[in-house]
Amino acid sequence: MMNEEALGWVIRTRDPDFDDWDAFTLWLEADPAHARAYDVLMAADGDLDDYMPADPVVMPVAANDAGMRRPLRWIGGGAVAAALVAAISIGLATRSDIYSVTTKAGETRTIALDDGTRVELNGGTTMRFDRNDVRFAALDAGEAAFTVRHDAANPFRVTVGDAVFEDAGTVFNIVHTGGATRIGVSEGKVVYNPDAEAIALPAGRALSDDAQGLRVMDVAPAAVASWREGRLVYANAPISEISQDIGRSLGVTLAAMPNVQATRFTGTIRLDRDPARFFAQAAPLMGLTAVRKGNGWVLQEGSGKEGDVPQN
Repeated sequence: MMNEEALGWVIRTRDPDFDDWDAFTLWLEADPAHARAYDVLMAADGDLDDYMPADPVVMPVAANDAGMRRPLRWIGGGAVAAALVAAISIGLATRSDIYSVTTKAGETRTIALDDGTRVELNGGTTMRFDRNDVRFAALDAGEAAFTVRHDAANPFRVTVGDAVFEDAGTVFNIVHTGGATRIGVSEGKVVYNPDAEAIALPAGRALSDDAQGLRVMDVAPAAVASWREGRLVYANAPISEISQDIGRSLGVTLAAMPNVQATRFTGTIRLDRDPARFFAQAAPLMGLTAVRKGNGWVLQEGSGKEGDVPQN
């Protein structure tokens, strides 16, 4: 069922007239597996034309929140649609050259590729690699730092959703969560979507692509992938973003109350594997209080004294 939904979204978003991005975003955010399924099928996008007829049939989809019904460009007949999903799924499943590496929240792992490139995965991360092409990687979710051996004749490319980052002799870090992607470059240069926007990101530059749009900004090179050194460095970052980074790096469940998510913070947060000790120091630093809620933590308004972590 999920593969059929994902394939439906692939076909719809390939349509030049597609404009239902709000519904697509809601579907992606409903389950992390949705984004992974969509990305896998998008990666096989070049093969879709081999299966699809020249004149797709327009069929209705479920009503949206406004009570309107939008057309779904789909191939005729449920049996043919099922066959298309099965054909693509079988093709991907038998590709033994593609393999995935996943880390649990709080876990890190380093992948050394045969070309000399090193990829360091932070917690809660899933990546795909190709045994037959060491110059390819796909970040499906989470965070990874890349130290790439430059080869102008065969550039290293990282696929993140429908975006591509191409190395130009580089050390860089990418975060991909839900519908948001962030990249920071500490050495060399990265090119964002070289076949489209072709935005060059030299050392000291960062790019963010989220609900607010595509933005390029400055970043301190020392702040890029600082999680590898046990610290998180921010310049005017929202608490919503910081809380995700903390949860991924420490392996804790962390939420921020809605009224503090947009609060901005500039500074360095030292990571500590002891959650109580970490939040006792980090929360006041951000002008907040950390409250234990069941097996997780919540950031809320108020600044307590160091070591004073309220529990509930």
